[in-house]
Amino acid sequence: MIDLSDTVIPAASAGSMPTADAGAPTILIVDDEPVVLTALKYTLEREGFHIVSCLSPLKALAIVAERDFAVIISDQRMPEMMGLDFLIECRALRPHSSRILVTAVLALPTIVDAINKGEIFRFIAKPWLREELVATVRNAVQRHDLVTHNVALQQETATLNKQLREANSSLESKVRDLELQRQRLDTANRELAASYENSLELCRRILTTYDPILGGQAKALVEFATQMAGTDQFTDTERHALRSAAWLCDLGLIGMPREMLRAFRGNKIDQLTERERAMLHNHPVYGQTLAALVDSRADVGEVIRAHHERFDGRGYPDGLAGESIPWTARCLSVAVGFVESGLTKAAAVDALLAKSGTVYDPEAVRLFLKVSNLVQLPKQVREILLHELEAGMVLANGIYSPHGLLLIGEGQPLSPGTIAKIRSHNQATPISQRLLVYI
Repeated sequence: MIDLSDTVIPAASAGSMPTADAGAPTILIVDDEPVVLTALKYTLEREGFHIVSCLSPLKALAIVAERDFAVIISDQRMPEMMGLDFLIECRALRPHSSRILVTAVLALPTIVDAINKGEIFRFIAKPWLREELVATVRNAVQRHDLVTHNVALQQETATLNKQLREANSSLESKVRDLELQRQRLDTANRELAASYENSLELCRRILTTYDPILGGQAKALVEFATQMAGTDQFTDTERHALRSAAWLCDLGLIGMPREMLRAFRGNKIDQLTERERAMLHNHPVYGQTLAALVDSRADVGEVIRAHHERFDGRGYPDGLAGESIPWTARCLSVAVGFVESGLTKAAAVDALLAKSGTVYDPEAVRLFLKVSNLVQLPKQVREILLHELEAGMVLANGIYSPHGLLLIGEGQPLSPGTIAKIRSHNQATPISQRLLVYI
């Protein structure tokens, strides 16, 4: 405990002096002369300051160690220690307090030491003027308030800067994590897209293996669908459905007897039995089911199911008409009619125009004709019998022996001698594969 026996706090009669506010600054006054100490205390208390006064600088140091003061006022000449030395000690304990030295002699060495060592805020010469004393103390209080406020701001700034650095570090970490996730997602999306394209290509190869003509038609359909989807007539969802349906729309024909396919291509469906016609009319439904294993989106299946519907309602399998048929299916129907016609380009175009408004949506026909010149059409292929081979024909597929030996390569023109060899080989070892030639 601090011994306050030398602390002077004289009593004042009620009403003789204003009472300091609870938030008023506290000032420490140290002077070994009781009369001077009382005078200073009385003068400053009348101005509303909280005053702590002490006759001993050593005991005052103990007080300073335990509490803060806005201003510390000390006499210079005291028996226990000089006022300048006392204020130097106070600066070490309370660096933000404003320090005022009261002295009767303002010698130059004292002034220099006070500035260099004690960082004294002001000097007060004895005897002092009351107005000068009060103004000096008020300035000292303001200086203390500014210093403490500035320190608080610096501390708050340092805290905010630390929080900002931590937040930035956390944000950078999150940004790196998000970027890594984005890269992984992009990689996964690319792999998924590549896998999807590979699945579509696999379906086309299955079609080609089953029937090369179907495979070639699928490739041409995809080209037309891609060009149509590149216009502004479709939403992104419709573009995907149109292109995917072009790849997959003929899957329902796989497994059907080849005689039925020939009748289908030659528009000789009337020669088929009722059961065979029903199978052909339901191949879009079969295709819808098979396509769902590759692309489960409903709109893709709907386009496949409806790509043989007619604009006048006489198509299959559901007999839809007009705008009841999905727009993408109406467009695909025109491309299918063009590719599967087996006609020259000019004749196929004339056939589309002749059927516009009945079989096909006129707007879909106009869109198809707008983009048809952008597609390099593959060569037309037809299937023939062995006895139908003629000199000058060009094979659309290679002919192999039963043991896998290539007899005649694809694209090779047939001469009378080559045809004779093929027929001779067939007599010795029957050729079981199909014969396809370019038209």
